[in-house]
Amino acid sequence: MFDLIISGGTVVDGSGGKARLADVAINGDKIVGVGDYASQASTRTVDASGCLVTPGWVDVHTHYDGQATWDPLLAPSSWHGVTTAVMGNCGVGFAPVKPGEEGFLIQLMEGVEDIPGTALSEGIDWQWEHFPEYLDALDTMPRAIDVAAQVPHGAVRSYVMGERCNTDELPTDADIEAMANIVREGLEAGAVGFSTSRTFLHKDVNGALVPGTNAPADEMRALGYAMKGLDHGVFELVSDHLGNEDEVKWVIDVGQESGRPITVVWTSFEAFTEGNFMALAHSAAEQGVKVIPQVAARPTGILHGLQSSFNVFMAHATYVSEIAELSLEDKVVAMQRPEIRGKILGEKSSMPMSPFGLSWEELLWYVFPLGEKPDYEPRREDSIAGIAAAQGNDCFAVMYDLMVDQDGRELFYQPLNAYADYNFNFFENTLTDPDALFGLSDGGAHCGLIADAGMPTFVLTHWVRDRKRGKRLPLELMVRKLSYDTARAYGMEDRGLLAEGYLADVNVIDLKALQLHRPEAIYDLPAGGKRLVQRVDGYRYTLKSGVETFIDGEHTGALPGRLVRGGKAGDQGAARL
Repeated sequence: MFDLIISGGTVVDGSGGKARLADVAINGDKIVGVGDYASQASTRTVDASGCLVTPGWVDVHTHYDGQATWDPLLAPSSWHGVTTAVMGNCGVGFAPVKPGEEGFLIQLMEGVEDIPGTALSEGIDWQWEHFPEYLDALDTMPRAIDVAAQVPHGAVRSYVMGERCNTDELPTDADIEAMANIVREGLEAGAVGFSTSRTFLHKDVNGALVPGTNAPADEMRALGYAMKGLDHGVFELVSDHLGNEDEVKWVIDVGQESGRPITVVWTSFEAFTEGNFMALAHSAAEQGVKVIPQVAARPTGILHGLQSSFNVFMAHATYVSEIAELSLEDKVVAMQRPEIRGKILGEKSSMPMSPFGLSWEELLWYVFPLGEKPDYEPRREDSIAGIAAAQGNDCFAVMYDLMVDQDGRELFYQPLNAYADYNFNFFENTLTDPDALFGLSDGGAHCGLIADAGMPTFVLTHWVRDRKRGKRLPLELMVRKLSYDTARAYGMEDRGLLAEGYLADVNVIDLKALQLHRPEAIYDLPAGGKRLVQRVDGYRYTLKSGVETFIDGEHTGALPGRLVRGGKAGDQGAARL
């Protein structure tokens, strides 16, 4: 007798092997077999006829560091089939922290990841000082999915260097030794990696670069060498400088000395073309170092609109003085008034150029209405400027009217990087590269501007099923990259595969019905904080450790998720890598 049989589905097991009709048998939290179990008895049965049966997704790039301390669901990622989420990315997080200095880490997270500081201040109870204590706090809370944490450079540098942490002052030898000790301590307690940011895109709410952006090479080497001798841990690096010989040198040194893998995070199109991250991975491999380029399945998308924190009229005087602070409903009512429309369209922005290096008129050639069924690979003529040109109309008038239409619910997608040619050919090539790792969903982050946490679903809807302007990608390969490959990259050898002995983290997906909806703003963060989320249809069941957590998109109330600890710490009761 089995506890559960998932019967009659098309199993895509995560190995990359061919999809096949099969049943999945489960006892407790483990899979006990994949095959023909039609004649076998079970306590429960899930009918997966007509559906895909896949591993739960392992998302290695999220920012739930604060949310995980108060929210047991970790939506929207959990809505999209994610059963394991790795936090502590981009060098920002909430441990270690000295009592009284919590506000600095909140400012870092708010500036880098656009998570409302008021929500973080209200929601985090700060039951820790040291990183192992933070892990212990995470370990006490049941949740719908598993979480794992990395040691963030920004918090480490702040803890050791205080106010000197994001200045040009170099760390002392004692500072570097103390930081390395903290990294080692965090990993020995079960952190799954260390992360740092060296991109000029990442600043705190006051515009200061995050700690570690310009850290010297000897500091970076020491932090990486702190991982030496461990059987787990990934060194994550977000960098603008990987075309620089000195930067590449210390990265290779860290890999060779520590013996641990390094994942490098894409920050721009040029980073992959001119910096050639893929070539770096191949060159590093020849030197015995595993470098894993981390890529998204589409460009990061800024969302314009009345529900967003950004739109092209936000620096127009009338919008600032009469519209910006209103509720969505009141914004729509006010902006429908002809005199308000005339005033806003008659004004120039107080920002002569957009923040993206283009004039506002040029920018509207790269801004696209999403609609209820978003198309993330639109054509040039689908842009606001393209629509206006076809109508013989003013592009700002078109943008204004579409923003106000549909009760202000419409949002507008502006892809960042790699979309100059209005196609995803660049992503087609990188996503199929065996060295590339899916990442950058940024679940939990960018609450007012971006809603990319549904990236795993997008991989199936766009790349596998719907793409019209280029080739589609194999289902089996995409499932592997969302599960087995991401799990292995972070040393999680107990998940990401539907096979005997593996964790029963499973999605049952109606691929025909799978549909991303237009993102929407909700106000459910602590202190009434806003975030943009994207809902989905088509996930019939999601199981975490053999327990149904979501059925047809609704949470069942079950909270089987745990903290994943790396290495020997995983033997102390938490889920082990």
